[in-house]
Order: sequence, then structure tokens, then C-alpha cells
Amino acid sequence: MSAIALPPPRFADPAVFGRVAVLMGGTSSEREVSLNSGSNVLEALRARGIDAQPVDGIPALVESLAQKRFDRVFNILHGGDGENGVVQGLLQGLGVPYTGPGVLGSALTMDKIRTKLLWIAAGLPTARFVRIPPGGDLAAAVRELGLPVFVKPSCEGSSVGVFPIRSEEELAPALEFAAGYEGELLAEQMLTGGEYTVGILGEVALPSIRIVPASGWYDYHAKYIAEDTQYLCPGVEGAEEDEIRALALAGFRAAGCSGWGRVDVMRHADGRFMLMEVNTAPGMTSHSLVPKAAAQLGIGFEELCWRILEQTV
Repeated sequence: MSAIALPPPRFADPAVFGRVAVLMGGTSSEREVSLNSGSNVLEALRARGIDAQPVDGIPALVESLAQKRFDRVFNILHGGDGENGVVQGLLQGLGVPYTGPGVLGSALTMDKIRTKLLWIAAGLPTARFVRIPPGGDLAAAVRELGLPVFVKPSCEGSSVGVFPIRSEEELAPALEFAAGYEGELLAEQMLTGGEYTVGILGEVALPSIRIVPASGWYDYHAKYIAEDTQYLCPGVEGAEEDEIRALALAGFRAAGCSGWGRVDVMRHADGRFMLMEVNTAPGMTSHSLVPKAAAQLGIGFEELCWRILEQTV
């Protein structure tokens, strides 16, 4: 593996950031995770002497900005309008600096189907999939791909609405979910060679992490609650580590992203790495993965938050 070199922090004086809104909570299905992440970020920024205040959701942010209470925004609003380009467009229009990718990268990567189509056009590897429009025939899509598959919403996160289907008997819960879900779904080839993620910080891909859940599937419980999920960092060794990091960075950039984020990668049984999705406001909880990867380079949580905020200056 090639040595990973991060540039030194650009600033030492917390006053350079002015007043910082830590945007969290909101109304998406990931509200509770966002509140958890946000409280951790808030504590870290304050520990470094930064004038940071919590803001719960976009309406509260709009009101605060109208009163000129903040100079920049640390966006840790997971899912929904926090990651789909809406809050990014608002802040860009108002000229308020913010963390994370811009409007294009945020809007595109919130949509798994369109992200995968872009990667395919760019010649980047991703798992085979079938789009299921609202009211579409999920069972037919699963049959077209062949078992095993995942069925998932195109525009949700934190494993919300994700169903692993290894047999015909496991179709029923996914069919029930699809009947009441208004958005697009996709059936996606289930890759069995291992699950990985790569954090992105500026121009650098952080060490990969291999995720080994005790249950065999990295669901909401394994992500945020379970204490027996294993995180192996780096996830692979030698040339393969260079390969997965280069692939993640290429996928991030191809999707119009910059700043910081996380790229999820799966491994095919034949050994090939496949891009899965991009997270533009990754979790910052005690179980989250970007902090774990940064720690491998000697970057603690407080410094990581500082470095992310530096990208707004």
C-alpha cells in the first residue's frame, strides 16, 4: 500500500470560521442518526474553540440565516433535503459556505439509480441492477437479475427499506414495502465477496474499511446499535488497497462530488471491486466509519471535524 499523506491543517485560529451552524435533525427517516452525529460534531467543534450552535432542520436554518446569525454551515443533516441538493442550493444561493459536496454531486448521489447509470457511462464498475418504477413489478425485476439480490429504495439511506432476498420465500416483505412506497426502487445483484467503505477527505481517499457484521448483513442494527460488528482497517492490503482507494476517489469525482464523503464498495465473488453508492453527509456517530478511517492516520474526531470545516474557508 502506498503511504497516505494528508496536508497539514490550514488554520490554527478558530476565529477564522466565525459563527458556525451545525445543521442536524430535520424530518427525514434518518433524523435520529443525524441528531446523534450532529451532537458529536457540535461537541468536537466547541472543544476546539469554535463558536458553533445547533440548528434543527432547514426551516430553522432559514430563519437563522435571515437574522444573519451564522457565517457558515456544517451540514450533518442525513437524508432527504439535507443530502439531495436542496439545502446545498439554498446555501449556495445565499452565498453561505457549507461542508460537503455541492448541488450537483448531492442531488445525483442521493439517487442510487442515476449514480449507477453515470458510473456505467464513465466505465466504472458497479453491481448489475434493474430499476423498478413506482407500482412496477418487483418480482419480475428480481427474476430478471436472478437470486440473490437486494431490493432497496433509490433515494434513502441508513439501510432504510433494504431487503436481502436469497429465496422466493423472502420476497413477501419486500413486496409489502413496495406496495406502500411512492418512490423508485431497484433490485441489485447481491455481491458476496465482502463489504467495504472508503472515506474521502478533500483530495485524499482514507484507508479502506472492511465491514464484517455478526449477523451477516450490515443493516440498521449492525450500523448503529450492535457492538459485535467488526471493522477491519485497512480492509485489504498492498496493491488491492491502492486499487480500492483509487476506485472510490474516481467514483466520488465522477459523480460531481468534492469536499468530504464516503464511498461504499462491494466485492464480487470473482474478486472485482464494485462501486455501490456515495454518502455526501456521512454519519459521525460512535459507530461511524469516516472517523474510524481517519483515526488510522492519527486524525482524532475533533481534528477531523476541524479539517472538514476548513473546506468551507
